[in-house]
Amino acid sequence: MLNPWRLSLLSRLDTLGTVRAVAKAANLSASSVSQQLAVLEAETHTRLLERTGRRVRLTPAGLMLARRARAILDHMDTVEAELRSLGEAPTGLVRLGAFQSAIHTIAVPAVTRLARSHPRLDIELLELEPHLSMPALRVGDADVIITTTDFVEQPLGPDVELVPLAADPIVLVVPPGHPAAGRGPADLAAYASEPWAFDIPQSYMANLATRLCREAGFEPRVVCRFSNYMMTLRHVEAGLSIALLPGLAVDKRYRVATRELATPVTRSITAAIRRGSPPRAAVDLVLEAIRSHPELPL
Repeated sequence: MLNPWRLSLLSRLDTLGTVRAVAKAANLSASSVSQQLAVLEAETHTRLLERTGRRVRLTPAGLMLARRARAILDHMDTVEAELRSLGEAPTGLVRLGAFQSAIHTIAVPAVTRLARSHPRLDIELLELEPHLSMPALRVGDADVIITTTDFVEQPLGPDVELVPLAADPIVLVVPPGHPAAGRGPADLAAYASEPWAFDIPQSYMANLATRLCREAGFEPRVVCRFSNYMMTLRHVEAGLSIALLPGLAVDKRYRVATRELATPVTRSITAAIRRGSPPRAAVDLVLEAIRSHPELPL
């Protein structure tokens, strides 16, 4: 009999590409992952993996089983949810992944409303930046994600269904007393000598900000890097830097000024679910709660 946990590891290998990446995602050692995949081969009496140098890859049989495994695991989740509900209000666990600025502006309000209207529904909220959320959705670590596909090189295919949510402008954020505060659209070239606050390296916002500065003709002088937008806003508020941030990330509790860009840049905020997975009333509820948010910047 096929073991769901080992099927999950095989599915992760198809999505993530390496045993090491699977081990990190599953909080296991690489040797443990290899052992479990070897057991799966023995259980199926089929060669699922082949070694190429120091890495392994899926055989045609392994690839077929990995792709089918996701559908099998989705169906098991659906059956468990149906058993728990038995015709009553939707119940069960829904894992909702969202990038940082969407957590407090979109995800938390949606979860709060659902907690009042459907108290038997369990929602696990995960902070996942766009470059991480799509793989998490594909391997089943998330059931619904709030993401953007504009500035992240994530392949989209027929296995993912996108639901447009909002348009969010990228803005220049400056201290309230800054000479740029209160003026019209900002030409980034005028800020070449300013100290900049950036996201951590290789994050989608750090890559985007770097690209926009270089397109404006300068290399930004980065004086700090934070993975948390609240820390960035505090640094800007203190007059120590300026920043490029998505509009949703600018918390009104901080005394900062924002300006639109002379060459507008907008990211499309999108919800996504796995296409073809069995319908789940709980997932549909979460998706509808996200879509009905009253303050989305449409």
